[in-house]
Amino acid sequence: MLVRLLYASRAETTLAKSDIDAIVVRSRDVNPDRGITGVLCYSGELFMQVLEGGRDEVNRLYAEIVRDPRHREVQLLDYAEIAERRFAGWTMGRVNLGKVNPSLLLKYSEKPLLDPYAISGKVALALLEELISTASVIGRSEAG
Repeated sequence: MLVRLLYASRAETTLAKSDIDAIVVRSRDVNPDRGITGVLCYSGELFMQVLEGGRDEVNRLYAEIVRDPRHREVQLLDYAEIAERRFAGWTMGRVNLGKVNPSLLLKYSEKPLLDPYAISGKVALALLEELISTASVIGRSEAG
């Protein structure tokens, strides 16, 4: 059974671009074997990530994230059984929300800065859909 999980968290410490790159590289290395696809969005200390895959694997990965001391304020935004993957082309795509057009963010939130803690999971997924349609997601996998 496939599921889609969306969560938000804050980094415990400020992360450099190289730290984000390392997270994405690690995800791209291990996610294919787990059958997990998704997209990581970040802006400063803020993360929002969608994970898709088998229920057991997605739940295991989310449990690892919750226990990871590099994360704080981990909050589940949306969790659903799905018929098909929306992010199948990404072993782990990424979006630097700091570089997204502020008017796009304003379309989905009260201010032109994304705060996933202040929007619903459905709104966050709609934003991700638009980011995909506008080619703001980078790092499509070889298979995609």
